Amino acid sequence: MPTDQTPRHLPWFMLGARALLFLAWQGVIALLYFLSGSSAPWDASTAWWTVTATLTNLVCIFLLIKLFKMEGLRYRDLFRFNRGTVKTDLLWLLGLVVLSGPAAMFPNYFVALWLFGDSEAVLPLFFKALPVWAILPTLVFFPLTIALAEIPTYFGYVMPRLEKQVGTWLAVLLASLALAFQHVTLPLVFDVRFILWRLLMFIPFALLLGIALRWRPRLLPYMVIIHGLMDFSAAWMVYTASI
Repeated sequence: MPTDQTPRHLPWFMLGARALLFLAWQGVIALLYFLSGSSAPWDASTAWWTVTATLTNLVCIFLLIKLFKMEGLRYRDLFRFNRGTVKTDLLWLLGLVVLSGPAAMFPNYFVALWLFGDSEAVLPLFFKALPVWAILPTLVFFPLTIALAEIPTYFGYVMPRLEKQVGTWLAVLLASLALAFQHVTLPLVFDVRFILWRLLMFIPFALLLGIALRWRPRLLPYMVIIHGLMDFSAAWMVYTASI
């Protein structure tokens, strides 16, 4: 649980930190392409989103460890299973997973169809080839680090602390919308339709997750595992585009 030792600005800082870090790391990669003589450095940098995400996750994990320590708490306690409620938690988890499938997949499909006229038109913009030496490590580190960083940032750290400042429903809304919005810069592609797709596709799933974890926070370690498995499939699609 959050304590009164939390400086009021830190949850707000973490609310937007991931989107800014995604953008910053992509900027670093674009700069490297520019210095190497690339004619389109920013466009080239968009292929590296699994790498920029992994770097961002490592920074966020470091920050979360420090932020929890400031409060006399431990980051790793977020991932502790409650043995006394495992059976009940698994039933709730099953219901959440059943609802999460449509909430995650349908917006992805229908928003792409609406914006592009073809649900698969976004794939060439999103899944681009990387050097095999770069994609092989991210098959492990991208899903692992995003599982340990993303949901813990928004719903393990930010949401409970914002709730003490702005109330329950606004805290849930802000944390969920920030989770959805961060994808705009992962990667940042200068195409309005792509930006809208990246934002809108995640809002229903993010809201569902925020509501579920506010009223059943014991589900967080289970969702961390599921989240990692989901993002392994995304990394695999980048891998298949690269070979």
